[in-house]
Amino acid sequence: MSSGRDPLRIVGHTIAQKYAIERAVGEGGFAVVYRAMHTIWHKPVAIKFFNGLSSAPLEDRAKLTQDFIQEGALLTELSSETANIVQARDVGTYTSPDGLWMPFIVLEWLEGVGLDTVLESERLAGSPPWALLEVMRCLGPVFSALQVAHRRGVAHRDIKPANIFVVGGQARSGTASIKLLDFGVAKLMADNTHMQAALARTGTLISSFTPQYGAPEQFTRSYGATGPWTDVFALALIAVEMLTGRPALDGVDIVQLAFSASNGERRPTPRAFGVPISDELDGVFRRALAPLPAARFASAGEFWSALELAAVQELGGNTLPMGLGRSFSQPPRTIASSAAETLLATGSPTAATPSLTPADPSTLTMPAAPPRKRFGRVAAGVVFGGAALLAAALFITKQQTDGEPAPVTQGARPAPPPEPTPPPAPTCPEKMATIPKGQFFMGSDEKEALANEKPSHNVGLDSFCIDLYEVTAGEYKACSDEGKCRRAAKELSWPGIKDKDRETYVDVCTIGDPERRDHPANCVSWDMASTYCKAQGKRLPTEAEWEYATRGPDGRVYPWGDETPTSEHLNACGSECVAWGKRERAPLEPLYAADDGYATTAPVGKFEKGRSRFGPYDVVGNVWEWVADYYGNYENRDQSNPTGPASGEKRVIRGGGWNGSYATWLRPSFRYAQDPAAKSHGIGFRCARSL
Repeated sequence: MSSGRDPLRIVGHTIAQKYAIERAVGEGGFAVVYRAMHTIWHKPVAIKFFNGLSSAPLEDRAKLTQDFIQEGALLTELSSETANIVQARDVGTYTSPDGLWMPFIVLEWLEGVGLDTVLESERLAGSPPWALLEVMRCLGPVFSALQVAHRRGVAHRDIKPANIFVVGGQARSGTASIKLLDFGVAKLMADNTHMQAALARTGTLISSFTPQYGAPEQFTRSYGATGPWTDVFALALIAVEMLTGRPALDGVDIVQLAFSASNGERRPTPRAFGVPISDELDGVFRRALAPLPAARFASAGEFWSALELAAVQELGGNTLPMGLGRSFSQPPRTIASSAAETLLATGSPTAATPSLTPADPSTLTMPAAPPRKRFGRVAAGVVFGGAALLAAALFITKQQTDGEPAPVTQGARPAPPPEPTPPPAPTCPEKMATIPKGQFFMGSDEKEALANEKPSHNVGLDSFCIDLYEVTAGEYKACSDEGKCRRAAKELSWPGIKDKDRETYVDVCTIGDPERRDHPANCVSWDMASTYCKAQGKRLPTEAEWEYATRGPDGRVYPWGDETPTSEHLNACGSECVAWGKRERAPLEPLYAADDGYATTAPVGKFEKGRSRFGPYDVVGNVWEWVADYYGNYENRDQSNPTGPASGEKRVIRGGGWNGSYATWLRPSFRYAQDPAAKSHGIGFRCARSL
C-alpha cells in the first residue's frame, strides 16, 4: 500500500475509546487493515475493518453484528488454544466520520513477512527449492494450528502462503515463529447465510478463497461442501510449491485453475514436477490432493500423521516421533535424528527404504516455468488476506479417478524397482458406501437442539461400510423365506398404542405387499432388524456411525447441506401426506406444501438431491432407522468408536419418517428413544459393517 493511503479516512481517530489509528497497512476486496496503538497499554495492534459489509441494509445490521460477535468469539477461543493462530483481542462495530458502518476485529500486531513474499523473493534470487525437512519445519505449526480448529469442526478455507506469516528468524531453518492469519474470515463472511442474504440484496458477492490454492469444492459445489478437507488440499498445494519452486496448480485464470484442481488425470504432486520422492510420500500427496473430498485426509492431523510417517520411512529412520495425528494435544515435533535431518535436508538417503506400495512405472518431469501471477497477494507485514470474487459461472467435468503419470522423459530419474504387490485394501460390498476414517462433533449445542443432543463432543471413527439404501420389504421377506430372519407381519405395537392407530396405520406395513417390495421394510422390532443384518454378515450401525455417515465432519444442518428441506430432498409429509391423513381421519401437519409423490413410504433411493455427503440415500425421511446403541445421555469428552451405554431400556432411532412434520427431526444430530420391541409403520433400518 502506498505511503499515506487512508481508504477509510480514519487515521488520527480513536476507535472504541482505546485504539488510536496510525496508518493503513493492507487493503482487499472487503476489508482494510490499519495499525493502531492501544492508548492504555501503549502496544500496537492490527484492526481489520470489514468495510465490505457497510452496504448491508439497516434492518439487517443488528443481526449481522450479533453474528459477527459470535464468530469473533470463536476466533478468540481458537487463538487462545494455540500461539500459532494470530491472537484475537477484541471485536465490535464502528461508524466512520463519513457514515460508513462496519464491523471490526482487533488482532495482535506482527512484525514479519508472509510466506508468499519469502517464496517470491527466493524465486527471484534463484534459490533452490526447499528440502522436505525445511517444509515440515515451516508448515508444522500451521498443521498444529489447523488441527486445533479441525477438532472443533471449524475450517479456515483460505489457506495460502500470504496467510502464513513468518515472524523473526528464518522460515527454512525453523528459527522463525509461524502464525496463521485470517482465521474465521470465510466463516464470518461466506458461511454466514444471514450475511450473504443481506449482501445479496445490495449486489455484493463474497467468496473467501484464493483460486491458486483452491480445492475443487470451492470452485463448484458439485463436489460437495467445504470443510477441514479443503484446508488439507491447500496445505498440500503449498508444500508442493515449496518442494518444487513453482506454484502447484497450472493456470492463469480462474477457469484454468479450477480445471487443474479437479483434473483427475494429472494430480499436482511433487513427483509430477520431477521431484524424486518415494511411492509412500507421493501417495500421501496424491491422497491429500484427491479431487473428491471424501477421498482426502479428513483433517490436518491425519495429513500430518501420514506425511511424517512417510518422511521417516523414506529416510530409513528407526523411530517415529510423536505426530500431530496421534497426539492432538501436542504440536508436531521436528524429526530429531541427526541422520534423518541430513537425509531430509539433502534428499539423498544413504540406505534402502522399504516400500509399502508398488512403485509407479513412470515419472513425469516438467520444464521449469517462470513464476506466474499470484492471486490475492498482499505485500504488507501485517494480518491481511484478500478474497477472490468469482465473476464467471464454471462448468467442470468431475474426475472420479486419478490417471497414470506420463512416460519417463529423457534425463529423468528412473522409478525404483517395484516391490511385491501388497494385498488389496478391504472394500465395501456392492450397494454399500465406504465411510472413511475420520472425526466429527457428534450432537449439537445449537439453541434449537434438544437436551439429549447435548453436549456436542468430538468422536473419532475407523472406516466402515453402510448400506446405500434402507433394507427393503422384498429383501427382508427373502431372508425370512430362507429361515434366517423372523417372519414379519402386518402388526403394530408400541407403548401406549391405541386401537385407532392400529386400524389406521396397519396397512402402511410394507412386508408382504408385492407392490411395495422396493419400499423400506417397516413394522419390525430392533431385534428383527439386528437379526437380519447379522444374517447378511453385517450389523446395525452404531449411533455415532449413523450420524457421521449422515452429516460428515463439517457439521452441516441437513444431510445434503444447509439448504431448507423440500419435496425434492426427501419423503416426508407434504400435501399428499396431509390428504392421506384426512381420508384416514388421522390429521397430519405438512413439512412442506408440495407433493413429494408418496402418501406414505416411498421406494428407496428415489430422492437423489437428499443424499448425504458420503452417498447413502433416505437417511432422513421415509422411515426412522434403528441403530445399535442403547439410549443414554452424552458424555462431555472425546471418544473413539463409541458404542453407547452397555445396557438400557430403550434403543435409539434416527432420521425421521414419511409422516414427519418438523424440520428439526431431519437434523443428523436429532435422536429419539424407542422401546426395542416396538413395531411401527414409521421405523425401518439399514445395516453396516466394519472395514
